[in-house]
Amino acid sequence: MGQSAGALTFTALLGLFVPAFAADASLLKPPSGASIAIVVFQDLECSECARSYTLVQEVANAHQVPVMLHDFPLPRHTWSFEAAVWARYFDQSSIALGNAFREFILTNQAQISGANLQQWIQKFGDANKVSIPSANDPAGKLAEKVRADYALGQRIGVERTPTIWVVSKTEVSQPFVEEVNQEQLGQIVGQMIQNAGPAESAASSPKKAAPGKYKQKSQKKQGDK
Repeated sequence: MGQSAGALTFTALLGLFVPAFAADASLLKPPSGASIAIVVFQDLECSECARSYTLVQEVANAHQVPVMLHDFPLPRHTWSFEAAVWARYFDQSSIALGNAFREFILTNQAQISGANLQQWIQKFGDANKVSIPSANDPAGKLAEKVRADYALGQRIGVERTPTIWVVSKTEVSQPFVEEVNQEQLGQIVGQMIQNAGPAESAASSPKKAAPGKYKQKSQKKQGDK
């Protein structure tokens, strides 16, 4: 049976199973209990990641889908890896606290440097009544989680941040790389929801990732590559 022109146009927009990513598309899946998710590989020092944060959040909230954040600290950024490890530290208290830290860092990113990062971490801790230890990852386990995310990104071809996909259990969109078109992102999410059919019951929805919440503005810097 033939497809309508509109369906064909939208299929082209989705760019499902693009050859460059086809081999690893199966690695990107929504969390248990969700039929659709937005997957974001980000760097907390990346200016475009800061700009896209609100755009992705708004789309996720509008469609009530989870956002799955992966750390991809770019080697040329001086403090992004350390910030990602601190985000994992706060995740241990609660995902909500880790999310709040990520948003705090992205919001204040322009004022943060390698020299004053610890001061901003302390400011976040004070505001949230959380004690900041002198060593947040003595066994290196949190750093390994960050490296594992980075390795996953490399496996599926991530080179720049943010890189964003919309995924379902059977589909994966073309990625948005560096720049996010909010309207297109919303269209892709909406179409994937329609393609996926009725959502799973709320009782089976993931406990740790509320819809539209991250597990984690300015002009784009040339270094965010």
